[in-house]
Amino acid sequence: MKKKLLTAAALLMLVVPGLAACSKDTPAASDTKTGQTTTQAAAIKQEVTANLKGEPYTLDPAFASDSTSYWVIDHLYEGLYRYNDKGELVEGAAEKIEISPDGKTYTFHIRKGLKWSNGDALTAKDFEFAWKRVLDPQTAAYEPSALYYIEGAEEYNTGKGPLDKVKISTPDEYTLVVGLKNPASFFPKVAIGRPYLPVNPKVVQADKNWAGEAKSIVTNGAYKVGAWEHNNELTLAKNDQYWEKDAVTMETVHFKMVNDATTAYQMYKTGKLDLIDTLPTDVIEQEKGKDEYKAVADFGVYTYTFNTSAEPFNNAKIRRAFTIAIDREAITNNITKGDQKAAYGYVAYGVTTPSGKDFRDEVAPYYSNDPAEAKKLLEEGMKEQGWSTLPAVTLKYSTGETHKKVAEALQEMFRKNLGVEIKLEHQEWKTYIDTYKQMNFQIARMGWTGSYLDPLAVLELYTSKSSSNFTKWENAKYDQLIEQARVEQDQEKRNKLLHEAEDVLMAELPIIPVYFYTQNYLNSKKIEGIQYSVTREPDFRQAKKVAE
Repeated sequence: MKKKLLTAAALLMLVVPGLAACSKDTPAASDTKTGQTTTQAAAIKQEVTANLKGEPYTLDPAFASDSTSYWVIDHLYEGLYRYNDKGELVEGAAEKIEISPDGKTYTFHIRKGLKWSNGDALTAKDFEFAWKRVLDPQTAAYEPSALYYIEGAEEYNTGKGPLDKVKISTPDEYTLVVGLKNPASFFPKVAIGRPYLPVNPKVVQADKNWAGEAKSIVTNGAYKVGAWEHNNELTLAKNDQYWEKDAVTMETVHFKMVNDATTAYQMYKTGKLDLIDTLPTDVIEQEKGKDEYKAVADFGVYTYTFNTSAEPFNNAKIRRAFTIAIDREAITNNITKGDQKAAYGYVAYGVTTPSGKDFRDEVAPYYSNDPAEAKKLLEEGMKEQGWSTLPAVTLKYSTGETHKKVAEALQEMFRKNLGVEIKLEHQEWKTYIDTYKQMNFQIARMGWTGSYLDPLAVLELYTSKSSSNFTKWENAKYDQLIEQARVEQDQEKRNKLLHEAEDVLMAELPIIPVYFYTQNYLNSKKIEGIQYSVTREPDFRQAKKVAE
């Protein structure tokens, strides 16, 4: 759920080989030239093998919520917009987009001749079907709130309005008209999100498990699913029905599912993997500085989520006590070691504001590591609740080397700085996602990356209407500030509203920000042109294998 999203025109992507950067709002770096002839390059089988770490939770865009699923989905589907090989937001399935003078009506003209991977024609009605499917309360999609910018969408999804009031229409096979509640100049950034991806109505209606097997899944993007050996390997094959297939240079993508970082590292070193995105912490220092090592800052934050309805975290002082009992520098320096930054706020670095400064740098840190104050707040919170003994606490996290080490570090910090003994519990990814979504936890690990490079992309996750708010925390003032920021056209006023919203979030602390993500990769010299993004997983479409 990472997530793990740019300027209106561009999202910086870094193309390797080359040095990684922390922002995607600049042009992509150019490929290193190998000096190969066209004949030599053509003789090399164009396939890449990467480590997905685990089984995707789902390949149905309506239910996807995590970076594991997103990485595959982003190669399988294409929405109205897409990112080109320079990282720019450009037209995708739509060849022309018209915006009304008041900024509230978007008319998308769908490319003629588009096809699904099974040969079915793709039309505007497929988008209408997919969006209304996400909004249908019976679907129970993961993120229907992402479509609440559309007039009538929220009312329909929450049972307060009819479907025919949702402003999504298709006057003909190739025209999609969308009416927004309010002008939103950043709507294209929102509309590239996974809830806005199309699905094939005929396929979806014929089989409720259509996205669960290679033989049944139907896609419209650069790739289709070639083979799927669950919990072991997922293979993507170039989609010969894709409208821009000639621009897709990587023919085959193999995703291995190796959760252990040390095992994956060994596979990389022996040539069985071409790309890994998680390195064992004890090898990061020795890999830094090498050409194959890439460090890419994500617009995201590694967090722990409180269930604010569960004791003892129904008390704000106790939540703050646990937050300031953490030595974040010790975690980033001694555990993660990959240039991550300690998080003393929620919005990650990377957003330039109207002042010219980074959003994160415009305000002072919201907290610091303060064991004495933490103990004081814990005592005050317990007194407010009438507790002489703190209720037992279990911290849950998903399986993984770094997650385990961070959880153990927190356990020790809470013991040392609060005098609190907590239990640890870990689960495999797919099981953990269900546990998290069901809010079956007191405190649980999760990471988030904005779907576009704007504070709103991450701050709106914690409104009472957000489908991604698993804290059970609600705050009317926070909701109001976010709603005002969504419609404010004056950028300085909007920036002020977003800061005020973060002030509220950090005062109440339904989450613990731990560190801002920097993703560490090892990228084989045999593979060039992989695009790296602060908001998305590596993109293989324009990658090339230059050596066997």
